[in-house]
Amino acid sequence: MKRLVAIGLIWFGCAVAWMILGSTLVARSGEASSALTQEVHLLWGPPMQQKPPSASYRETRVAKDEPAEVAPKPAPVVPAGAPRAVDTRAQAEPDPTANKAAEAPAAEKPVDVPISASDITVALALQQREKGLLWFPTYAVDFRARYTFTNTSSATREIHVAFPLQEQNVVYDGFQVQGDDGASVDAVIRGGAAEWSQPFGAGQSRSYLVSYRSRGTSQWHYQLTGGTGQVKSFRLAMKTDFADVNFLPGTLSPTMHHSARGGAWEGEWAFSSLIANAPIGIELPQKTNPGPLASRITFFAPLGLLFFFFVIAISATYKRKSIHPLNYFFFGCGFFAFHLLFAYLVDHLPIAPSFAISSAVSVALVVSYARLFTGWTFALREMGISQMIYLVLFSLTFLWTGFTGLSITVGAILSLFIMMQLTGRANWSAIDGALRPTPPPT
Repeated sequence: MKRLVAIGLIWFGCAVAWMILGSTLVARSGEASSALTQEVHLLWGPPMQQKPPSASYRETRVAKDEPAEVAPKPAPVVPAGAPRAVDTRAQAEPDPTANKAAEAPAAEKPVDVPISASDITVALALQQREKGLLWFPTYAVDFRARYTFTNTSSATREIHVAFPLQEQNVVYDGFQVQGDDGASVDAVIRGGAAEWSQPFGAGQSRSYLVSYRSRGTSQWHYQLTGGTGQVKSFRLAMKTDFADVNFLPGTLSPTMHHSARGGAWEGEWAFSSLIANAPIGIELPQKTNPGPLASRITFFAPLGLLFFFFVIAISATYKRKSIHPLNYFFFGCGFFAFHLLFAYLVDHLPIAPSFAISSAVSVALVVSYARLFTGWTFALREMGISQMIYLVLFSLTFLWTGFTGLSITVGAILSLFIMMQLTGRANWSAIDGALRPTPPPT
């Protein structure tokens, strides 16, 4: 029992060391991420969010105010018996509010012109960029949209159109507005929008083709309406040169999509009439970042060491190998060497070679140490294989996004099953009584 308590205390001490190392990695990754994200946004652009254009015309309207009610004047008090005079002032004095509506000035008020049709095509090209110790999914976007507006009034109107442009380090290359005839429309950049005006006859419709090339990072959005509103005859077709497309929570899913050849993706959002306030948004695939990966592996390391101690303790007892609790302390140090070396190798090398070097060093430490008091056979077979499973393979599952927990669970259950089958016929009382410390092999 004392031996088990000692091994448990050693495991607990190793777990504390891993928690400290993991917290250090989280702090390093967090500080680097916030600083480098700002630099990438300054260099390549932030996540883009495109809004639809707005249109309006000004209409002259006369403000009509209701005349105010005038309280009647009290009649003069006449003494009893005195003759009563007729008050003619009410007939002689004009009403001061009679011509108030006619004197009210005319005012111009804007009248919104909704978009009657939208036909948009978007092409996204992914480029993973490394900045410091982190990878950022940047992209180039080719945007082309044809918007149709209709003057539903019964008179000719000068309709003003404003196409929103995102600020905050966003660049627009080849920005152009074209009319129905393909001729360029003069647009003025003012107040964070491209603005232009043209006359619309009564019931006339005009279409404008807006196109540009830009770039951003991580996400791309299209806001259908400003708040809750109605969208008519809407279509947005998107093409990407990557297949792993993630739809952001709270956004509209495409009405149809499929994977294209060459690892590409195509999708379409088409609505004849829609009332919504949710945008269209996608998130680009994120390449594995070494800092967060190292911290996740480190925090789960005590679980792998616990399985390793369990298997080695049972196997050593079954094989009549005497292993002192101090030996378990050095086993834990050998495990810890993997995570410590990996955490700082990824600062200078890619993930794959850093992982391979750290694994080789850790396994070599444990096996070369264990062979001194258990022999090469036990050290290579029981300890080497166990370490490959509970250290190397368990750590590799963190590269298999979404299946880490399931993989570790299956591995733990299989380990329990194998140990139960191998030791089910063992006479533990006899083994425990016959167990003696074995001298180091010569």
